[in-house]
Amino acid sequence: MMLGPMRLGMALDRKRRSFAGGGTEIVPQPRLSGPMPWVIAIMVAMTVIALAAGLALGNAVSSAKAELEGGVTVQLVEAREDVRQSEADAAVEALKRMPGVVSLRKVPRSEVDALIEPWLGDDIEGATGSDVPVPALIDVRLDGTANRARLSRIEALLRPVAPSARIDAQSNWLKPVFAAVVSLQWLAVALVALLFVALAAAVLLAARSALGANRDTIEIVHLLGGTDSQIARVFQRSIAIDAMGGGILGLVLATVVILALGRRFAGLGAGMVDNGALGPLDWALLALVPIVATGLAMLTARITVMQALRKML
Repeated sequence: MMLGPMRLGMALDRKRRSFAGGGTEIVPQPRLSGPMPWVIAIMVAMTVIALAAGLALGNAVSSAKAELEGGVTVQLVEAREDVRQSEADAAVEALKRMPGVVSLRKVPRSEVDALIEPWLGDDIEGATGSDVPVPALIDVRLDGTANRARLSRIEALLRPVAPSARIDAQSNWLKPVFAAVVSLQWLAVALVALLFVALAAAVLLAARSALGANRDTIEIVHLLGGTDSQIARVFQRSIAIDAMGGGILGLVLATVVILALGRRFAGLGAGMVDNGALGPLDWALLALVPIVATGLAMLTARITVMQALRKML
């Protein structure tokens, strides 16, 4: 004789409590003492670290592009120093009258020497004699993107007054770096996806193992009138508690690692590294990882249990 809905729930609950009191639960796993919470903690920690790396790389690239998109460098490569300086002065005067130029600066010789010092050593004057002239540099900032058309206009403007001028968009120098960073971002996205797949696989194996170990208990619950959905909720609740506990632990561990690495990289004093710092929105996305992991674990457990129960009875 089947029980009514209310009596069914009470009977199922009493049955579950009786098994718990006797040391046998449908999912016999003490919280945070079995392997599943620790597996989830490791998965969540790795996912958060991978996601943080991808977000930091994205911030660095966005900041660098915003900073360099309007930058133009003019090089005066005339071998004769007096003619080179004359062309540089003429180029500065011509650029001042050009529409769209926000600012410009003739780079001092001391800064140019500092740029080439790693390759030529400390004795810049001796290494850069008449045989190896150092070009004069002009740093130009435009009011928009330094595209090919604007570079052509600058080249046409400077050709009469500075024939040796070479014009380059500053963003072009870092295009290979930007491409490499974007590849690393996609690698981080792929790693996050693989970790979520691994998390789902771990939950699936744990649910199947629990079902196999508690087959007799599940049959008794069925005899009491329990439905597949009610039994699945028991597993789902247990997995949810384990997943949330492990997810919070993993988030804490990952946060410690991210902050430690952030302090290390901050000491480098590099521009792109500094621009890659995580913002409030980034931290909010990282905080969602345990929630997403818990939802994925619950969904995986429910689907696995429901499919297994349909085949079981």
